[in-house]
Amino acid sequence: MKSVSVQIKKTACTFGRRNVDNCSHEKIFRGSVVLKQSWFLICAVGMILANCAEAAPIIPSVNVEVGTAENPEEVAATLQVVAVLTLATIAPGILMMTTSFVRIVVIIGFLRNALATQNVPPNQVIVSLALFLTFYIMAPYWSQANDNGLQPYLAGQISQEEAITNVLEPMREFMFRQTRESDLALFVNLSEAERPNSQEDVSTFVLIPAFMISELKTAFQIGFMLYVPFIVIDMIVATTLMSMGMMMLPPVMISLPFKILLFVMIDGWHLLIQSIIVSFR
Repeated sequence: MKSVSVQIKKTACTFGRRNVDNCSHEKIFRGSVVLKQSWFLICAVGMILANCAEAAPIIPSVNVEVGTAENPEEVAATLQVVAVLTLATIAPGILMMTTSFVRIVVIIGFLRNALATQNVPPNQVIVSLALFLTFYIMAPYWSQANDNGLQPYLAGQISQEEAITNVLEPMREFMFRQTRESDLALFVNLSEAERPNSQEDVSTFVLIPAFMISELKTAFQIGFMLYVPFIVIDMIVATTLMSMGMMMLPPVMISLPFKILLFVMIDGWHLLIQSIIVSFR
């Protein structure tokens, strides 16, 4: 009986090993078939892409050549292109330096800090609002520059120098109206230039920085006026909390709803935007 049982076990083990070997052979065979199919697909796709590339190139070739100018006009045209590209890169700076953008964005920033609303409204909203208000305020001056400078130049009626002068004239007028005499005198003295007899004698490079610090000063003055009522609310809330013994409760958290309520009840955005626009007239 023992010999029979041992023989049965040996037979079972041999049969199990054969099944395992058969399964492994089947897996290897299936894997080789799948690998061959994938290689076939890869080769087919590669041949298709190669044929397409021969028929019509997918990536175009780009050639940059530097030649020699045959006459001075070509050199002047090249320098004009370089100048236009340079002005395009510094266009945002020009927009901020010569328009009402600086005052508007600083005032709205002061308002957000006075309300203590952290990032509400967000920076994107503040910049967008300041940008469109700038377009609204500067529209008459830009229209004048377009009518007197750009359009006559495109029509060939005036030269390039005259066009630049006519474009700068309304912008200089706007900056002179918003610039304080003390700020203008500061930069005139620092430039060691002769004392100007009229506005036409003042250089634009002297006028722009004087205009910018005047705008910052005006924006800070308006920002101070915005801060005062909200500081009063903070002081009242802080005093009330201290008298009630709630010293661990942050006063800003309690005063924030009251400041927002006050700003909404007096229609704050209407008054603020109206004051900003009127300040430029």
